[in-house]
Amino acid sequence: MSIKKATVGLVSGILLSGAITAPLAVQAAENEQFIPMPIYRTGPYAAGGTAIFGGFMDYLQMLNERDGGIGGVKITWEECETAYKADRAIECYERLKNKGPTGASMFNFVNTGATYATMERAKKDQIPIVSIGYGRADTTDGSVFPYVFPLVTTYWNQSTTKIKYIGMKEGGMDKLKGKKIAHIHHDSGYGKETIGLLEAQAKKYGFDLKHFPVAHPGLEQKATWLQVRRMRPDWVILRGWGVMNPTALKEAKRIGFPADHMVGVWWSGSEEDVIPAGKAAKGFVAAGFHPGGDNFPVIQDIRKNVYAKGNGNVEEKRIGSIYYNRGVIHGILNAEAIVAAQAKFGKRPLTGEEVRWGLENINLDEKRLKEIGAFNFLSELKTSCADHEGGGKVKFQQWDGTKWNVVSDWVAPDYELTNAMVKESSTQYAKEKKITPRDCSKEG
Repeated sequence: MSIKKATVGLVSGILLSGAITAPLAVQAAENEQFIPMPIYRTGPYAAGGTAIFGGFMDYLQMLNERDGGIGGVKITWEECETAYKADRAIECYERLKNKGPTGASMFNFVNTGATYATMERAKKDQIPIVSIGYGRADTTDGSVFPYVFPLVTTYWNQSTTKIKYIGMKEGGMDKLKGKKIAHIHHDSGYGKETIGLLEAQAKKYGFDLKHFPVAHPGLEQKATWLQVRRMRPDWVILRGWGVMNPTALKEAKRIGFPADHMVGVWWSGSEEDVIPAGKAAKGFVAAGFHPGGDNFPVIQDIRKNVYAKGNGNVEEKRIGSIYYNRGVIHGILNAEAIVAAQAKFGKRPLTGEEVRWGLENINLDEKRLKEIGAFNFLSELKTSCADHEGGGKVKFQQWDGTKWNVVSDWVAPDYELTNAMVKESSTQYAKEKKITPRDCSKEG
């Protein structure tokens, strides 16, 4: 049950008993910060949706239980089922955007298609969209995209780190020349997001690249992997999602391709992606912007303040999993945006426009990460008008058959390449939409 629903029920019960007056009940309802939850508990991507949004809600509930909310303001939310479909996400956006005393704080769809579909609506309504580790990479440019925040790291930056990882394993970036890399990708906006970037990297480093789209949901891949076998690649980049991932790992094993030469996007690097593949997944490598595990103070605070009280939004055994921890990071970054905005606008319920300012002024340095129990759980992050990503670095993890192990330090992206592409793409978007970019030198 959402905290919002619980609060409303409590207030109704008190009113019926005559224990307090109506004005006090209204006052209590008004001291809330509403965050929509456009979740997907159904469909082929439900494993990701339930764990990510579960961790997200658990973190917010922990703040309510431990701290009384943020700055004395209770955080509330309401779920709306999207089934990972863009049209249903739009319906959820319209249904939830005016909830709460000040409307929706921000939307987190965890869905690239939904983010694309609602960007213009959100801009008109002055409600920010948070796309942590997914969505349009050019929305890093806040001068053109003031209401979209691809926090932590974008697909483009992550893609350059994957090629860097392969280069490190080959003995240097110069050793990539002449290598063959197969790009197995989900045939969707999400899956196609890095095609142009990969082609630019192929030109820069001299490797041969071929793209292999896989139709949703990804259960039929035999013909694709027969083509991969004919190509005889040195490496495979897996840009999958949901059931596509274990299917790909099984098909790779069937044609004899080694799992330790497959590098996945972070949406291919959860327990739900590898456990169903069994032995075929052992050795598989995936990018990540956070580790798994529950040995972090922030996760222990959730156990103590939420699960020890019989609450919680996922099965307790999923705490510490990759998807769950990603959801906690969603909670942290949404909350830190509110903290930043409250410092400027006051400790009260904030509008979407005020939260947008907060998202543009997050400063998660080492000191703050330690304060919230997330040191080594999340990399340092600092956003601005010009930079809506705020980070960019990636770590790589490898599946040993039972757990994920971190196998690299933080790998910095090829900023020279990605920044140029972001500027080119955002400038073109501004031209097409007749947008006058903000002067970020005047923002503060």
